[in-house]
Amino acid sequence: MIPVDVILLFIAASAALSVAPGPDNLFVLTQSALHGRRTGLIITLGLCSGLLFHISAVALGVAAILKSSALAFNLLKMAGAGYLLYLAWKSFTARPSDISGPDQANTSGLRLYARGIVMNITNPKVAIFFLAFLPQFTDPARGPVPQQVMLLGLLFMLTALVIFGLIAWAASLIGAWLKQSDRAQQLINRIAGGIFVALACRLAFSSNR
Repeated sequence: MIPVDVILLFIAASAALSVAPGPDNLFVLTQSALHGRRTGLIITLGLCSGLLFHISAVALGVAAILKSSALAFNLLKMAGAGYLLYLAWKSFTARPSDISGPDQANTSGLRLYARGIVMNITNPKVAIFFLAFLPQFTDPARGPVPQQVMLLGLLFMLTALVIFGLIAWAASLIGAWLKQSDRAQQLINRIAGGIFVALACRLAFSSNR
């Protein structure tokens, strides 16, 4: 059983990490600002569900393979960078009406959810981050380490869900302003596209060390 003080420290650290600018919360921020709270919250659910993949990878030792195998790491990161560039292209080519039009409003929740999952699991840095972060709060004397990793991972996921949900809610508040200004919509789309390109480049040139 993990002591309460360790759990509280872990939750505090997880909250701080979730707030710090990164690919996932920036994705939630831009999509919520562009397409509203519903889109942001569903993508948040997808992103947090994707964390289950990385949590399980750490618990099962798969993340260690990504850290030691340059080929596996590079294949996954290039897939992630390619997806980010696709999102950048969608942002750069979107017209103002695409943001508030009926097509976006009726986008399948399942499709948005899947988008969040793909965004998360194609970033191998998340698995490696968990490999370095989660074990710091485990202790073999408390019981099986894989079970502790799963528990801590779920706590991290719940913390991120709350933080990202708040980000989605706050960013969606400017949605009404965006709908009234084509220029503002174009500006946010270009900012979102630029963020996706920057994140793709950062991922493409990252290492597993």
